[in-house]
Amino acid sequence: MSVETITLGCRLNYAESETIARTAPADEDWIVVNSCAVTNEAVRQTRQAIRRAHRQRPEAQIMVTGCAAELEPKAFATLPGVSRVIGNARKLKGLAANDVMPPVPAGFMGHVRSFVAIQTGCDHRCTFCSIWQARGPSRSYSFEMIRDAVARELDRGAREIVLTGVDITDYEDGLGKLCQRLLHSQPRLKRLRLSSLDSIEIDDALLELIAGEPRLMPHFHLSLQAGDDMILKRMKRRHSRADAVRTVDRIRSLRADATIGADLIAGFPTETEDMALNSLKLIEDCSVVAAHIFPFSPRPETPAAQMPQLGREVVKARAARLRETAAEQRRRWLDGLVGSTQPVLIENNGKGHSDNFAPVAIADSKRGDGGPARITSCEGDLLQAVWA
Repeated sequence: MSVETITLGCRLNYAESETIARTAPADEDWIVVNSCAVTNEAVRQTRQAIRRAHRQRPEAQIMVTGCAAELEPKAFATLPGVSRVIGNARKLKGLAANDVMPPVPAGFMGHVRSFVAIQTGCDHRCTFCSIWQARGPSRSYSFEMIRDAVARELDRGAREIVLTGVDITDYEDGLGKLCQRLLHSQPRLKRLRLSSLDSIEIDDALLELIAGEPRLMPHFHLSLQAGDDMILKRMKRRHSRADAVRTVDRIRSLRADATIGADLIAGFPTETEDMALNSLKLIEDCSVVAAHIFPFSPRPETPAAQMPQLGREVVKARAARLRETAAEQRRRWLDGLVGSTQPVLIENNGKGHSDNFAPVAIADSKRGDGGPARITSCEGDLLQAVWA
């Protein structure tokens, strides 16, 4: 008997999936599909994952949870093999063998990096997004709960902790203050990484850490979404293009080795070619080396779904153009690292990441190995290195 987890979407889902698997009864055969609803494609992939899981393990019971299950429970309940559909509020207790539950979702990714949730939910109403409907209002875990969850993950062997949530920069006491307290209270914590940040909410305490705390990993993924002010306004984002560029410039001025990732949506309703080019240029203006490009898809019951839509071929073409530009910039960045020495942590199969989140392979390395490595070449999207 076993519990298999299939996780789609965000890092918060991964933390929750690991928690569900750890607390499930050992004598039952379950597949847990933790779904995503950020795009229509994510919902389609969830359905596809359920059908594939049932074909491969028809004897197993399937529990579907996550954001897609929260928004469309009846649609998933009718799929073959599905025994339970559990909303986000009850997902951690969906298979629990008893009522004793870890108060904070946390779990390994590759048994080296561990995701720890610090909050869930969102108080903002971006016009393209339905996640606030699936996750509810923003709710932060207490510092004590987060501190204890981090300690448990370190006890289990985690070498790096990633703080995650739906909107972690909305943490009630301030994300920077939380990080400061965690690093002070947990001297064993040598590598702290942050998941996606809302650039307009980055606080002074976090900027202080970026400037002077080497245990905070220097890669920052920003929820930028677009590079045109009119589109940002229609998305109901709270930053301007200039705000985004200014934030990135500030980060890079404080820490020379900082790298930037970003989410960008292609083909938002009403987007003109000039507006699309503003987003394209943002990749260079913000030095984005890890871009997540999403072709716009209208989510049900969102304001953006009621706006004038672009043709699907236009959306796909603009997404492809963004991806091509982002890939070119990423390749230049990776090529520029050849010959340098970078701190690297191996996660699995001899592969891992540098502190600034460049993918690195070191032959004959084992999971959990870490230290300075000399980058010898770049093959595709993977740096080759030897221990320095």
